[in-house]
Amino acid sequence: MSENVFPDVVLRTARLTLRPPREDDADAIAAAVADPETQRWLPLPSPYGREQAVTYVTGHVPAVRANGSGLIRAIESDGTLAGLIDLKKTDWRHRATEIGYWAAPAARARGLITEAVVALSRWALTEAALERVVLRIAPGNRASTRVAEKAGFTYEGVARNAGIVHAGRVDLAIYSLIPADLLTDRTRAPGR
Repeated sequence: MSENVFPDVVLRTARLTLRPPREDDADAIAAAVADPETQRWLPLPSPYGREQAVTYVTGHVPAVRANGSGLIRAIESDGTLAGLIDLKKTDWRHRATEIGYWAAPAARARGLITEAVVALSRWALTEAALERVVLRIAPGNRASTRVAEKAGFTYEGVARNAGIVHAGRVDLAIYSLIPADLLTDRTRAPGR
């Protein structure tokens, strides 16, 4: 295996397990991706059914890790799929990656996604020895903006006309986290 591939890690927090998505997650993934709020902010296929979720879990997830471009984890809370989180667009030469996520409707507004972002971004900057983790958020997506802020990411500015959602092109607010940020209190995990 190349050194430019993320290990197939399982991360645990007080309330979560971040693990590889499994085929038995397919129904929960399909339901969450089809949710109107998820569809509003992410350019995911629509309609999205179980077959697409199975193909995603069995084909796309392992391929992304094997080719070194990222790492996709299921967010599990109390035995239930709370969402997905990933590292993507990884640039090993520059030691940088982007983090993305979505939450199942029942998992929203509970701090679970912030907890997952804290865990995966800190792991990327420490254990995976990356130098930069970026979040790109459509400015109207207040829930994701709150996650970025609570997870200790620094707002850098707006990339104009840089994203696509089902409604068309959008600006993207850029947030980042670097190793030096981990030395400050503002990046501690929620509840600590």
